[in-house]
Amino acid sequence: MSAVACLGPAGSYSELAARRLCPDKEVMLCSNFPAVFAAVTGGAADAGVIPIENSIQGGVLQNLDLLETQDVYAVDQTVIRIDHRLAVLEGVQLSEIRRVYSHEQAIGQCSEFLNAYLPQAECIFTDSTAKSLSLLDAHSAGIVGSHVSKAGVVLSEENIANEKNNFTQFFRIRRRAEGLPDRGHTVFFVGVCEHRPGSLLNMLRGFSERGINLTRIESRPIRNVLGEYRFFIEIDGDVTQPHVREAIESARSHCRTFRILGVYDAPHPSARG
Repeated sequence: MSAVACLGPAGSYSELAARRLCPDKEVMLCSNFPAVFAAVTGGAADAGVIPIENSIQGGVLQNLDLLETQDVYAVDQTVIRIDHRLAVLEGVQLSEIRRVYSHEQAIGQCSEFLNAYLPQAECIFTDSTAKSLSLLDAHSAGIVGSHVSKAGVVLSEENIANEKNNFTQFFRIRRRAEGLPDRGHTVFFVGVCEHRPGSLLNMLRGFSERGINLTRIESRPIRNVLGEYRFFIEIDGDVTQPHVREAIESARSHCRTFRILGVYDAPHPSARG
């Protein structure tokens, strides 16, 4: 059976997304995001699933960097509703908790609850939310998804996130050698323009002139070059249409470096869940 790689352990949001995007594939659970990319590029998995952006905390920076540098394309996506619950062993009281384990983004997204009810607890980052389940003891808690269950572990009745309408976008990636999809209404790319006035404007002007909407733009520092940036940009445009291709080539012509990262369809709003 073919496999899809994603961040583990079992019960992670990444596994939930992988089963949605690749229901017919065996799930390969990886210990970190670089391992997910390595599984795909090395051929151990046919596809990978990675979180790329959260509606509260923005881009998952490590995965943006990996998507830019590894030989993969994003070819599909889904959006998962994030419902964070506090996890403790049966009988453990809030006053007894001295440590809270979870992924850095989950801890940040639950900061108000943690400050109000667990000010005495140290927050310790883990590779995934689900990983915190294996670290629970009489003086610790975890933050996990509401879909997670484990014998002897109790989840809070309510979502403890600061913002209840919280979603994460996940990409399905495949080896770059397999090419981009023939069709797709969303294009994602990264570009580095010249470090002079008007360069970013020149890169983006072609989209405005052709009536193409930018659905995302995010800057990341260029490694080892203080004050210069890469721009990750997503556009709402059918890649098969000539005016979209023209706009992309116009942007490319104004960049020192330019790379298409993916082509895919945006999920229908009913896919959020």
